[in-house]
Amino acid sequence: MTSRTVKRYADAATPEDLFTGQWQTRTSVLDEYKACLDDRWNEGHTNAWKLWEEVVPLGYQRVRAYLRRKRTSPRPVTARPPSPRAVAGWILRRPEALSETEHLQLKNVRAN
Repeated sequence: MTSRTVKRYADAATPEDLFTGQWQTRTSVLDEYKACLDDRWNEGHTNAWKLWEEVVPLGYQRVRAYLRRKRTSPRPVTARPPSPRAVAGWILRRPEALSETEHLQLKNVRAN
């Protein structure tokens, strides 16, 4: 018998699908400032103290906590990496037996 948690993980198409739930839609006193903070962050201003000074009425702890989550959240994945089994297969096969795509993927794996 499969638990609901295991099923939720198995059914998720992307990692972001796992971050949904009752707490995701909860409002925060920081909500009205998040767009401004995001803009400043994307402009390269990542110092929580300086950002706090821009939104003083909120208080330092809330801004710092919000930015800590941004700093520690994973970056969006652009392409799924090849499986270890696929990479091992590319390495073990003769180079002339690989397709052009497999050659490029193997080259990329070895470069990283």
